[in-house]
Amino acid sequence: MNVAVVMGGYSDESVISLRSGQLILNNLDKNKYTFFEVHVLSNGWYVVINEQKISINKADFSFVKEEKTIKFDAVYNTIHGTPGEDGHMQAYWELMGIPYTGCGFYQSALTFNKRDTLSVLSKFNIPKANSIYASKGDVIDGDVIVAELGLPFFVKPNQSGSSLGVSKVNNLSELEKALDFAFAEDKDILIESMLKGTEISVGVFKFNAKTKVLGITEIISQNDFFDYEAKYLGKSNEITPARITDSEEELVFEMAKKIYESLGMSGFSRIDFIIMNGIPHFIEINTNPGLSPQSIFPQQAAYAKMNFSEMLDNEIELALKRNLIWKK
Repeated sequence: MNVAVVMGGYSDESVISLRSGQLILNNLDKNKYTFFEVHVLSNGWYVVINEQKISINKADFSFVKEEKTIKFDAVYNTIHGTPGEDGHMQAYWELMGIPYTGCGFYQSALTFNKRDTLSVLSKFNIPKANSIYASKGDVIDGDVIVAELGLPFFVKPNQSGSSLGVSKVNNLSELEKALDFAFAEDKDILIESMLKGTEISVGVFKFNAKTKVLGITEIISQNDFFDYEAKYLGKSNEITPARITDSEEELVFEMAKKIYESLGMSGFSRIDFIIMNGIPHFIEINTNPGLSPQSIFPQQAAYAKMNFSEMLDNEIELALKRNLIWKK
């Protein structure tokens, strides 16, 4: 079976995605698959073989090697950010009839949009921060924000990952800079009240047709919050299992499963919460969580004593089954 391990993307997260892709390549079973390193970048799509770059034909997602056209039986998608975490690539692969791992194009598009995700989850009584939505060009009154959300508060791009464009605003003199920072990532933003408590991250995926929670990781950022530096440059302490009470752990497990299933998810996901006054409050869901050596999801897999190669097999099997359903 020819498997394309697709990594990269068009955003600043592409660097992290390329690291995640290497972990996939290192753990796929060589006896089961012939796998290829595929880069989808803003400057081109290509397969990397022995440091040689061979262009991908976008008409059918194939490539030519030694005058032979090679097509893929499945895609392992590990792109972070656009276009592989927002539904664009998933819709393309569906049109091509190529099975791919992770969630479907609708779930990808939905969960990449923070506002729409919060809107859907509000119907399921999921606790979350209070928020204000704004678009570029809107009149944004700092006094109104403080009256509604208090200080400090967070300013976030509506569609972005890895905490890119996120700022904590401690006083109104910082608001303009925070808005510019967020609008540089997206034309729409969220302004959210601060949740004060224990920050945790929960790995969730489908295994043997059941929703499985891998574990709960407590996050202690050395910076003011869990920003890009804290996530990828070693500026945080991550403790698995999290130091929370049994009742809090039970609530987190229940809520993580409820969110995953309510959104119709499949594939690896990481759901972030802050536990405030004993109640987990939803922050966001990542449908292509980082799989670099510094990332949380692989740490949780190791804690749960899961064989990572078997987990990858499971993802490919789910992709093939879903593709059969589409064809019917």
